[in-house]
Amino acid sequence: MEKVLFVDDDANILAGYQRALRKQFRIDIAIGADAALKLIERQGPYAVVVSDMYMPGMNGVQFLSKVKEIAPDTVRIMLTGNPDLRTAIEAVHHGHIFRFLTKPCPPESLAMALEAGIEQYRLITAERDLLEKTLSGSVRMLMDILAMVDPHLFGRAQTLRGYIRSLAQTLQVGDIWKLELAAMLAQIGLVTIPPVVVLKSRAGHSLSEAEQEMLERVPEISHNLLANIPRLEPVARIVLYQNKHFDGSGFPRDTVSGYDIPLGARMLKVLSDMRTLEETNISRKRAFEVMRRREGWYDPRVLEAAAVTFLPISETHQHTETPALAVSVWGLRTGHVLASDVYTADGKLLISAGHRVSEALLERIRNFAQVTGIREPLYVEVTETSRAA
Repeated sequence: MEKVLFVDDDANILAGYQRALRKQFRIDIAIGADAALKLIERQGPYAVVVSDMYMPGMNGVQFLSKVKEIAPDTVRIMLTGNPDLRTAIEAVHHGHIFRFLTKPCPPESLAMALEAGIEQYRLITAERDLLEKTLSGSVRMLMDILAMVDPHLFGRAQTLRGYIRSLAQTLQVGDIWKLELAAMLAQIGLVTIPPVVVLKSRAGHSLSEAEQEMLERVPEISHNLLANIPRLEPVARIVLYQNKHFDGSGFPRDTVSGYDIPLGARMLKVLSDMRTLEETNISRKRAFEVMRRREGWYDPRVLEAAAVTFLPISETHQHTETPALAVSVWGLRTGHVLASDVYTADGKLLISAGHRVSEALLERIRNFAQVTGIREPLYVEVTETSRAA
């Protein structure tokens, strides 16, 4: 049976409520707001809380506002011996009450109000349980699909989930479950992309303009899939902006920038790029050096928090960058190590910094230079190979 809590500063009045209603309801009592709040924390949840208005220390409106914070599902009823319009308005707006009753209140009227309050509580909790089951079931289904369709992507998502949990602890961010879900489901839209396109992209092969556009829209596709699931709207927004640069460039092409980008998306951008760079067989320290060179890409606070989280303490604050040498496409040689990302003339990322130039990679860059153009100069690390060139 659901519990009801009566709160008043008069012990005799509380005893009267118990005598009149104990056969119909499971009733607890508390003398004053402070005692009631402790009781709610220790013995809750309560389906209904009935409070007097005028109590010392904390009045009924202040108390019921507090109840809403700590027990949002609990239905709140105000009971007062000095009703006035101002009190009623305050109670409705600040206490978010379900009923406003006046003293003396006949036991049968009070019982009807309690029955209505309990029914309201049942509706609220039933709806929440349904939403939670729908949410967990939907997420589980999406994860099962991801694991079956693309085991590689599923493994990467699991890695990012662990990363974002650690970074959230460093940043002292709440609602970690939303961040973890965003990390796990960020690339769910890839299931709609032809597998051959995904494989070409992972292998570093040339993509047509249409194929590049397909992959660029993966965050939008993922967002649209998630936005239809109850309570996942914030997660869907994180996913939509996962590739957005801090300066506002990147996808989606809108005016959102800086701290207007969801924090989860700013975190995911740093962690995803860190992981992508590591997958090219460069060290984590080197990955952070590369990311620090990408002006305007990342939230500086998040980037440095990630460095604190994932680099040894001795390397965290080392911002010394490897000296770089500017070269043209035709001055690039095998053995060079790229010190900057390589972009096509229309702004598409072709090769990430940190790659050592092989014959195949050199051929690819030169082919793109002839077909679409390459942004120059390119920057390579200063080594014996680059000096000799």
